[in-house]
Amino acid sequence: MRNAIALVSCLVAGLASAVDVRVLAPNAVKESITTIAGRYELASGNLVIFSWAGTESITKRVSEGEVFDVVVNAAQNIDSLVAEGRLVTGSRTDFAKSAIGVAVQAGLPRPDVATVDALRQTVLKANSIAISSGTSGRHVADVFQRLGIANQIANKIKQPPSGSQIAELLARGEAELGFQQVSELLHASGVDFLGSLPTEIQSYTIYSAGLHASASEPEAARDFMKTLASPASVEEIKKTGMESM
Repeated sequence: MRNAIALVSCLVAGLASAVDVRVLAPNAVKESITTIAGRYELASGNLVIFSWAGTESITKRVSEGEVFDVVVNAAQNIDSLVAEGRLVTGSRTDFAKSAIGVAVQAGLPRPDVATVDALRQTVLKANSIAISSGTSGRHVADVFQRLGIANQIANKIKQPPSGSQIAELLARGEAELGFQQVSELLHASGVDFLGSLPTEIQSYTIYSAGLHASASEPEAARDFMKTLASPASVEEIKKTGMESM
């Protein structure tokens, strides 16, 4: 009887000490960090509560005063929020990087994107092209400029608001060709992933976590950030098409 009471007391004490860790993160890392969060929750007893948005939307929301324990974003956006004093100096924790990929609606012919010239021809032939409003979209727009085709395809470009999933536009038939982070296209339903941009025009986005200066649970937040960047998280990150840091 005493042992049973002691066990119940320990369980109650553990529940009482558990906390909620509030995390704001981009859709590009959703698949990997939700899996990692599940493992963190089992080990810590804490609960991770996610809010999802696009990288630019995240930056704007935090800059305008929204408070979370952990903010996940593209590394340069984390740096800008640190500079503003919204995130704690020195807390930036890099944990993954993603290349930019190309996809089409499932079932459509699979055009060649393996070389720069092949990609150029594929883009010119496409009737409509979707790019993100975030980091990948800015780079792809620059690539079109470098390839000398920006003016020719300007009327074909669709650029939905920050946080939108290009794969969803493709799946609904609202665009023929789409560009976004590989991690957002690789396992998406309704699309066929064609591959990453050729090496010569590729760009990687580093994803990082930062501790909010007004975090209500800073210790638990730091532990979660350490878990994201731990060796145990490497395989979970790689399965989603990203690379670990």
